[in-house]
Amino acid sequence: MRITLVQGDITEQQVDAVVNAANSSLLGGGGVDGAIHRRGGPAILTACRRLRASKYGEGLPTGKAVATTAGELPARWVVHTVGPIFSSSEDRSELLASCYRESLRVADGLGATSVAFPAVSTGIFGWPMNDAARIAINTVRSTPSQVRDVRFVLFTSEAYAAFEQALSSDVSR
Repeated sequence: MRITLVQGDITEQQVDAVVNAANSSLLGGGGVDGAIHRRGGPAILTACRRLRASKYGEGLPTGKAVATTAGELPARWVVHTVGPIFSSSEDRSELLASCYRESLRVADGLGATSVAFPAVSTGIFGWPMNDAARIAINTVRSTPSQVRDVRFVLFTSEAYAAFEQALSSDVSR
């Protein structure tokens, strides 16, 4: 598996699957979630509503992932995952790691070989960027997958620097 970093807009990535840092409702929101729904168009929301009406009536649980069409995005699929809200009093890092593992599992089920990830839980959910980067990189490195091209698409230079440091670390190798 090749892991690369890109500073930019995840909605512009030409990959098999783009991972959406979704909220549990699957019905759109702010940040990455809002951008994916806006750029991908109504087909994504329609597919998410179908998921809510069938399998995920209570919403998608934190740490899980599910796929829909990518609509008008240059990807084939969107893999929606719900990251945990950061807590300084409770260790939720396993839930964050699960987002990456489950997203790769779903991508494998689709036959995807290229996946673009955002920095899950680092926006409004408040996860500290350096810790989120470490968890993301270590989890992807250690998760068996058929995905050959993993891109972390990072919106800010701060996020890029944190992921660059985590990627160059020998901790998980």
